[in-house]
Amino acid sequence: MQYAGVIVDISLAKLDKCFSYIIPEEMQKDALPGAAVLVPFGSRTLDGYILWVSDTVDFDPAKLKPILKVKQQGMDSNGQLLALAEWMRKHYGATLNQALKTVLPSAKRQTPKMRKVVHAACSTQVLSDELAVLMARTRHSLGKERLLKALLTQPDIPWDELTHRLSVPTADIRDLEKKGLLAIEEVRSLRNPLGAVSAEKNHWQLPQLNNLQQQIRDDFVERYDRGDRTPCLLHGVTGSGKTEVYMEMIDHVLKKNRQAIVLIPEIALTYQTVMRFYLRFGGKVSILNSRMSAGERYDQFLRAKEGEVTVMVGPRSALFTPFPDLGLIIVDEEHESAYKSQQPPKYHARETAIQRAKLSDATVVLGSATPSVASFYRAKKGEYHLYSMQQRAGGGQLPSVHVTDLRAELKAGNRSMIGRELMLALKDRLDKNEQSMLFLNRRGMAGFVSCRACGFVIKCPHCDVSMSLHKDGRLHCHYCGYKSEYKKVCPSCGSKLIGTMKAGTERVQQVIEQLFPKARVLRMDADTTRSKNGHEKLLQAFANHEADILIGTQMIVKGHDFPGVTLMGILAADLSLNISDYRSGERTFDLLLQACGRAGRGDKPSDAYIQTYQPDHYVIQSVKDSDYFAFYEQEIAYRKLMNYPPFGHLLQIEITSLKEERAQETGEYLRQAIQKEDASLAVFGPQPAAIAKISDTYRMVLLIRDTSYERLVKAKDMADRAFREAGAPKGADIWFDFDPMDGF
Repeated sequence: MQYAGVIVDISLAKLDKCFSYIIPEEMQKDALPGAAVLVPFGSRTLDGYILWVSDTVDFDPAKLKPILKVKQQGMDSNGQLLALAEWMRKHYGATLNQALKTVLPSAKRQTPKMRKVVHAACSTQVLSDELAVLMARTRHSLGKERLLKALLTQPDIPWDELTHRLSVPTADIRDLEKKGLLAIEEVRSLRNPLGAVSAEKNHWQLPQLNNLQQQIRDDFVERYDRGDRTPCLLHGVTGSGKTEVYMEMIDHVLKKNRQAIVLIPEIALTYQTVMRFYLRFGGKVSILNSRMSAGERYDQFLRAKEGEVTVMVGPRSALFTPFPDLGLIIVDEEHESAYKSQQPPKYHARETAIQRAKLSDATVVLGSATPSVASFYRAKKGEYHLYSMQQRAGGGQLPSVHVTDLRAELKAGNRSMIGRELMLALKDRLDKNEQSMLFLNRRGMAGFVSCRACGFVIKCPHCDVSMSLHKDGRLHCHYCGYKSEYKKVCPSCGSKLIGTMKAGTERVQQVIEQLFPKARVLRMDADTTRSKNGHEKLLQAFANHEADILIGTQMIVKGHDFPGVTLMGILAADLSLNISDYRSGERTFDLLLQACGRAGRGDKPSDAYIQTYQPDHYVIQSVKDSDYFAFYEQEIAYRKLMNYPPFGHLLQIEITSLKEERAQETGEYLRQAIQKEDASLAVFGPQPAAIAKISDTYRMVLLIRDTSYERLVKAKDMADRAFREAGAPKGADIWFDFDPMDGF
C-alpha cells in the first residue's frame, strides 16, 4: 500500500502541514509529488497537493482516509518546484499552500481536449506504389491522390487539415485505413498561442552581432561551459542590442539540450517583442500573458514539460515553467517593480529566479538600461558578473535631453501643462512630418503635496520621504507614523499655489488639439485600450504613421521601437519623484530614462524635454546627462545614510478587518508581542495603510526596519506565533511583505 502527504487548500498557519492519506491502487500511477488531488477533510472535501509518497506512514493506516481523485498529474518531475515553494514559504512569510498554488499550475478544465491525427501505417515505398496504381487509372479519386501525396511528405497530419484545407472526403480516409495504409489516432490538443504567426518565420535573417555583442556572447559561453553559474547583470543603454545578446545566450543553452525562460514585464510584453524570439527559435517558443485563460496557461506548461516547447517568454509567472532541464533564466528590465507580487507569497521574481537557478544548475542573466540599485550594488561587490553596453547598436544616437523649469514658466505667465520650448518643438516636428510622443508621468499622482511656485515638497522630518495628504486633512508619513497639520500655504515661499497634483491624458489631449488643430493625435491609457487587442491596435496605428502625436501613461514607454519618433515630451516629471517611497528616486530615473530612450531609434536627430519643478534634483540632472553612474553614486549614498535596502531591510505586516477598531487592536497587540520578545527591533505603527480601506475592509500596517533580513524573518515568526496564540483574533487577518515595493 502507498501513502501520500497532502497539503490542503486552506491558507491558515495552523493547518500549514502535511496530512496523510491512502493512495488507492488505481491512482498510484498518477498520484506523484506535485499532483493536484481531491481529499476528504473532516466533513468537507478539499483540493490539495501531494508533497511526498511513501510505502510507510507514522500513523495507524486503519485511521487514514483514501484520496478521492487525482485532478491532474504533477508537473514537477524533478522536485525543483516543490523545493522552490518551500524556500518561498520561509523567505517571504507565506503558507506552503499559498506557495504551492503559485508555483504549480492548475487547469480549470478537467477533461483534456482531444484532436484526431492521421499518420502512415506502412512504409513510404508501399504508399508510393499505391499512389502509382491510383494515378494509372483513367478515373480516380482526387481526394485519395491528395491524401497519399500528403502522407508521403508529412508523418502526422491533423484530421481537420485533411478534411478542410485538402478537402479529402471522410470516406476516402476510412477506405485507406481499412487497407492498412494509414492509422487514425486521438491525441491531446494543446493550444499554441503563436500558431497563427508561423508563416512569418521565413522572412527572418540571423542578425550580425557587433564586436561588443560578440565579446559578451563569447565570454558567457566560456563561463557557462566551464560550469560558472554566477548571476550576470547586463547593463545596456536603450537600443544597445541586449535582446540579440539574450538570443545568442539562449541559442547556446538550447544546443546543450537544455531550456530557457525569458521574463519580461507584462507592460513590455508586446507582439513586437515576442515575435523577435519566435522568428529566431520558431515553434520551440511559447508565451504566457494575463489575457490567457487558466486552461491556456496550463497547456503551455504541459507543452514545456513534454518537450514541445524549450523557450518560454512571459511575465513573472513564467518563472514556474516546469522544464525538465532548465539551463537559463533571463530577467529583462530587471529593475521593474512589476516583478514583485502583490499577492501572498509576496515574492520578487528576480530573487526567486536566482533561487530556482540554484536548484536546477542554471544561469540567471539580469538585463536593464537602468539596473536596480540593489543589483548594481551586488555587481560592484562581485556577487554578479557585470557586462556593460553603453553604445547604441548600429551607431544610433541617444536623444538630446532638455530640462524645462516649470517655476520659470509660471513666472512668465504660462500656466499651461505644455512648456514653451516643448510647444515649439512639437510645431517643428509637425512641420517636418515627424512623430512625437507625450508621456504623462501619473505614477504617485495622488497624495503628496507640492508648491507650483517654488517646487517645494512637504517631507517627513524623520524619514526623508514625502508625506501624504489623507482624508482627515492631515499629512501622514507611512514609514514612521509622523503626522502634521496641512496648512494651505507653502512653508518655503509662502505661496498659496500648493496642493496635490491633478492631471490626466484626456486633458493633455484636449490641450494638444487646441494648440495644433490639424495634428493627428492618439491617446493610450486604460480607457482607450480596454477592448481586446486595443493596446496593439493603437501601437500599430502609430507605427504605420497614422498619427503624428501619441499621448499616454507608462504603457507607451515600455518595449516599443518607433523609428519615426524624434521627440519625447515628459509632462510632470516630479510626480513619481515625490511619492512616499524611499525608491522614488530610483523609479523616476528608470522611468524618465526609458521614456527619453523612445526617441532617436531611427537615423534622424532627436530631442527629449523633461518638464519639472525641481530641475536641479540629482535624478533630473542624471537623466539629462544619460548618466546612470552619477545617479547610482548619489542614490547609494542616500540608501546607506538612511539604512534602506540594500544596507537594511523592511518588513511590513498588514492587518485587515471589516472593523477598523479590530484592525487597530490587533496591530497594537502584535507590536507589543514583537517588542516583548525583542525590544531592540524598531517597530513603527500600527497606522492606516496608504489606502486605508478597500472593499469595505480596513487596512492597518506595522513596519519593522533592521539591517538583518534574518532578524526580520524571526520577527515575522514572532508575529505569526502571537497571532495564532491569541486565537487568531476574530475578524482579523495578517499578511507579510518583505521589502515592500508599492508603498504602504
